[in-house]
Amino acid sequence: MLYLSQVLGRPILDLDGERVATLRDVIVRLGEEDHPPVAGFVARYRRRDFFLPRWRIVHFAEDGVRLSSDILDLRPFMRREGEVLLARDVLDKQLIDVDGKRVVRVNDVQIIEAAKEWRVTGADVSLIGLWRRLAPSFMRSGRPVEVIDWADVGYLATDAATVQLKSSRGKLARLHPVEIARLAEAFSYQHGAAIVESLDDETAAETLEEMAAARQAQILSDMDEERAADILERMSPDEAADVLGDLPEEKAEDLLNRMEDEEQLEVAELLTYADDTAGGLMTTEFVTLPRDLTVGDALARLREMAETPNMIYYLYVVASENSWTLEGVIALRNLIVADQSAPLERVMRTEMQVAHVNDDATEVAQKISEYNLLALPVVDEAGEILGIVTVDDAIEILLPKDWRQRLPKFLG
Repeated sequence: MLYLSQVLGRPILDLDGERVATLRDVIVRLGEEDHPPVAGFVARYRRRDFFLPRWRIVHFAEDGVRLSSDILDLRPFMRREGEVLLARDVLDKQLIDVDGKRVVRVNDVQIIEAAKEWRVTGADVSLIGLWRRLAPSFMRSGRPVEVIDWADVGYLATDAATVQLKSSRGKLARLHPVEIARLAEAFSYQHGAAIVESLDDETAAETLEEMAAARQAQILSDMDEERAADILERMSPDEAADVLGDLPEEKAEDLLNRMEDEEQLEVAELLTYADDTAGGLMTTEFVTLPRDLTVGDALARLREMAETPNMIYYLYVVASENSWTLEGVIALRNLIVADQSAPLERVMRTEMQVAHVNDDATEVAQKISEYNLLALPVVDEAGEILGIVTVDDAIEILLPKDWRQRLPKFLG
């Protein structure tokens, strides 16, 4: 086992053991493998850096590198697409430790020989790793180090223009969107945006919903327009409307027009309401059922729905099929335990709290708190349901401003 700091600056020896160059860097290609193999080295000869392929090396250790031939190609080193230089691109950079759910700084890189290949196996994030690099060899400590398995590296932050290092969807998929958002916001804007862009559309949408409003808008504004529209389609309508409301009018209109018709109509409707009203606070993701269904029929319909809201707190009972006139509400739990043959009108509650679209948002939030509700329906003057305000949105209004961004949308 080697550490990168132990081989940087070491001599490169020819067949006779004479020093012909100095090791400047180690090159790998980060692909699908959890532990990427060493592809070659950057060597220096008389102030000129040149490429030394892995197959030209017969010995690679702390005492230096030995060549298999005396023939060297001294053409200046040119980085190729996808190549990662461990000293230049990895040392002192931040990465996501997926297993530890944290952002850490790389103080050294662990390299292990396996099956006649040298592979990057871990990132040393301990102070011992930093001391190994900076202290003379006789002063180095033998104390245990903290090495992150490279298989758990979800994202590596590098500014190298020719290196496209994206987070592994499979690795970051092990994290909750709340955790991904927190980690992304720990990076600079550039790298945080790269993390979001590397995710699939669904996960990117859920992650953006957990980020600060200003960063949501900035990331989507800088993203490819078609990709941004795809992500907006997968966000909840109220969240998408909030983001578009924070963008310049021309940009917001462009992204809205690129969305699919159904999602576009839902978001466009919400954009007509002022932010400080119930209409500006509500989402259009809710479930209605006609009152003449039985409990069994209602449960069967829920199972058959192609898409349902992430969290169904209540089911809203309307006058008839294709009607929006609100007549009652049923908690999902009560529906599940009710007699399967009973009609909904027998198990629904007709006395319920509602809000109107122009009600003050703070008053709506207070009503949700006072009545201990998980959601509050919003109706128009005719009594037709237009949307619901959920408890997580209410909490964000009622909490002190400094606490709002600390609150995960654990109920939404």
